This record gives sequence, C-alpha cells and structure tokens, in this order.
Amino acid sequence: MAYIDLVVLIVLIVFVIIYSKRFQTYIFGFGMIDILFRILNIINGFIPVKEVRTFIDTYIPASVPHVINHYTKGIFNTVLIWIYVIIMAIFLYYVVRIFIKRKKI
Repeated sequence: MAYIDLVVLIVLIVFVIIYSKRFQTYIFGFGMIDILFRILNIINGFIPVKEVRTFIDTYIPASVPHVINHYTKGIFNTVLIWIYVIIMAIFLYYVVRIFIKRKKI
C-alpha cells in the first residue's frame, strides 16, 4: 500500500489520455485531477468521521506536486515540477481564454 497514491494518480491520468482526443482536453483533465485532489484534502480537514478521513489520507494524494516530491529526488524532481508548472500555466491560459470569450451580461 506504499504506492497507492501514485497508482491513483496514474490511473486517473491514463483515463484522461484514453478519453481525450485533443491537446486541450489533456490539459483540462490534468488540471481537474489536481484540483480534485486539493479539494478532497481541504474537505478532509472538515470531516468529523474518522473512517472517511482515514480513507482520504490513505488513498487520495494531497496534490500532483506532493506525489512528485514523494517519489522523486534531485534533477528528475526539478524537471517533473517544471513540467507540472508548464501544464498548469497552459491550463490557466485556457481557462482565462474561455472566461474572456464568454458574452457579457
């Protein structure tokens, strides 16, 4: 059970890759995975049920950078974190572009 957070992340990324047909969908999927992990871990702090908190602590990683930092070290870690930053910057670009294109009320 030591690698369960890594397995969850890989399964979700593989699902996004299988489901996606365009580059933009890959970026949105990756961004949604990271946001989901962060939301679940914030909610985890407010849930009084011990079993649910234990489940989230055991099976859900805190974020994608948390998984990267946990399983890598050195230069490889730095490269993966920069790839993460680039992907999230592209995600932000797409979100802002969609926000700006929306019709004003």
